[in-house]
Amino acid sequence: MSLGRKLKYGMVGGGPGAFIGAVHRMAAALDGAMELVAGAFSADPGKSRQQGAELLLDPARVYTSFAEMAEKEAALSDGERIDFVSIVTPNHVHFPAAKVFIEAGIHVVCDKPMTNTLENAEALCRLVHHHGVEFALTHNYTGYPMVKQARAMVAAGEIGEVLKVIVEYPQGWLATPLERTGHKQAGWRTDPKRAGAGSLGDIGSHADNLARYVTGLELEALCADVTTFVAGRPIDDDVSMLLRFNGGARGVLHASQISVGEENNLNIRVHGSSGSLQWFQEHPNWLHCRTLDGPEQVLKRGNDYLSAIAQHNSRLPSGHPEAFIEAFANIYSNFGRTIAARMVGDEPSAFDTDFPSVQDGARGVHFILSALESGSTRSWVDARYSPPA
Repeated sequence: MSLGRKLKYGMVGGGPGAFIGAVHRMAAALDGAMELVAGAFSADPGKSRQQGAELLLDPARVYTSFAEMAEKEAALSDGERIDFVSIVTPNHVHFPAAKVFIEAGIHVVCDKPMTNTLENAEALCRLVHHHGVEFALTHNYTGYPMVKQARAMVAAGEIGEVLKVIVEYPQGWLATPLERTGHKQAGWRTDPKRAGAGSLGDIGSHADNLARYVTGLELEALCADVTTFVAGRPIDDDVSMLLRFNGGARGVLHASQISVGEENNLNIRVHGSSGSLQWFQEHPNWLHCRTLDGPEQVLKRGNDYLSAIAQHNSRLPSGHPEAFIEAFANIYSNFGRTIAARMVGDEPSAFDTDFPSVQDGARGVHFILSALESGSTRSWVDARYSPPA
């Protein structure tokens, strides 16, 4: 049964000069099933109005705060009010914004990391369960078709038992004190009050989530070397760690924002007892597959030989590249189909519910805090965690 209309959504954050807000808006618009109708785009009411005007929104639905937005949107009739909110603010705003919309019964998409404290992450888990809303966390790299292909192959035992996981996320954009030049993104991402953690929270959380998503394994312990290379920077900008997973697999995770020459080189290698897989975010349409005694294969996105879930999350025929915006859009599209199904009393498919959840958000926060603890004590720490239902 179809909902019979587009889903309506609002946005918190993503005002003038913001990077990720525009990415979210492009992703939500890609399949033509969602429309942005409301927003509280900045803590500065003037900037919020400016962004609303640029997006041609009704001025009456451009709000001065997320609290005002949640209250007034919740008071509108079904079909007129927003169906969900997209939260794309600096990290310290995620919890209070998500909390007020969940309590208003409005579904939530939230950027990562979900919160800066485990207490707040667990509170969101309980609120989502209590109010019966859907919550998607935009670990967008899980939206790539070939990442889903890798996950399906590992789950099917096609590389045997997972023995070793190596995941890297090097960037170089913060190799100098860019934050001291007035650069907006560098400014808040290197401020511990707003970001919580530096490279660990910004990109290390993506690497952790990708490793867990592809392998289906959970962390048992980690030993992290957390470093700040840029003098005077009050937050980490480089981390290397050893990982131990349930079932005996071992891993290495490296996340850095001072790796000169690197752009966005997230990549993962999964070595099993009979084969291995390798995926590069900068070349996302290919998945490299190797076996004990055969030649290397390169699987390509958009082909009929891929798993059903990889095909479900692909829009174009083979040979036409799909990348970052499309992966982001897969999170939005799957989330949107899930809430639309719930709204008409249907059960969403397993493919549509395949997006990072509020529990994944809590796992990510626990990972960040465990790594910071290990870095400060220079020791192995217990990384096992079960988030609230």
